Amino acid sequence: MNKPFQRIGSKSNSQAGSDFEISAQRFFASQGLELQRNIKVPVGVNAITKDHAFDLGCEQRKVIVECKSHKWTKPGDNVPSAKLTVWNEAMYYFLVTPPGYRKIMFVLRDYSEKRNETLADYYLRTYKHLIPNDVEFWEYDETRQTAVKLSL
Repeated sequence: MNKPFQRIGSKSNSQAGSDFEISAQRFFASQGLELQRNIKVPVGVNAITKDHAFDLGCEQRKVIVECKSHKWTKPGDNVPSAKLTVWNEAMYYFLVTPPGYRKIMFVLRDYSEKRNETLADYYLRTYKHLIPNDVEFWEYDETRQTAVKLSL
């Protein structure tokens, strides 16, 4: 079956996302931060809230993490604009999260030779106006299994 939007080398895009969440969980554990998957936190505007499941989190330490393993489109390293709308949605959920949470956007490092920047660099440059002040951006290098906190 032809699956033109399937991540190369993965059984499915959802499996690629799940595998990336596990990589993020392992990385943060190596930094002394134990996180559980699928943490539900009440979010909302005004007095109306509804539980939203974040990819990772810790209730006791009030940490929530959204994980995104998106890449530049192939061929041509074009901007995956539809996928970046999901990043924007994550920014909104971070914005309407109750105060006091540490908010982390954990993304896959995908470098474009053509553009001379990573997808995260592109997002920060292009969508900075949508990123709440208290959100941390971390970029994960899957080859080295390391991550760096990016400057906003």
